[in-house]
Amino acid sequence: MNNELNHPKRCPWCGDAPDYQAYHDQVWGRPVYDSQDLFAKLCLDGQQAGLSWITILRKQAAYEEAFFGFDPERLHAIQGAEREAFIANQMTNAGIVRNRLKIESVFRNADGFIAIERSGTQFSDFIWQFVNHQVVDNCPQSMADIATDTEASKAMSKALKKAGFNFVGPTICYAFMQATGLVNDHLAFCHVRQVLDTAKN
Repeated sequence: MNNELNHPKRCPWCGDAPDYQAYHDQVWGRPVYDSQDLFAKLCLDGQQAGLSWITILRKQAAYEEAFFGFDPERLHAIQGAEREAFIANQMTNAGIVRNRLKIESVFRNADGFIAIERSGTQFSDFIWQFVNHQVVDNCPQSMADIATDTEASKAMSKALKKAGFNFVGPTICYAFMQATGLVNDHLAFCHVRQVLDTAKN
């Protein structure tokens, strides 16, 4: 028992790094319903494209500082020449991934977020509709049982792109769904699954 408390069983993808284990234990797979929090995570997942998530996780604080805590209203308000100057300035920011298309995507996504909300739909409702507003619990037995995309993530990707978002392909959308708890893909033996199951009851 003491050994399990000191060395709880985790999904193997988080490895031995303390910060990655903390992310796995405290963040990944826990349902998120706040619209701005969902927006922030989607933007960060887009920055991950072609990279490992741990790279972005370790830059998260720098991203939050650079992009006003991913406040979509504030980002959307920056337009035209001011936006171009902001992007050019962030291209010199060593704390983030200095990829112009990825930096631009944060603004494109903010514009999309505002368009969705102004249409009368809360962004949280827009996102959760793809799982019928209920957590999909896959209870995988091994990493081999975990998908990289699903019909739901494909539908989410298509709808987000239509709204103006980018860096939101089906694989990124599925990673986002896992991270924000729309999908519970903690392995069957993982100690976090017990916590999440308890929270449901």
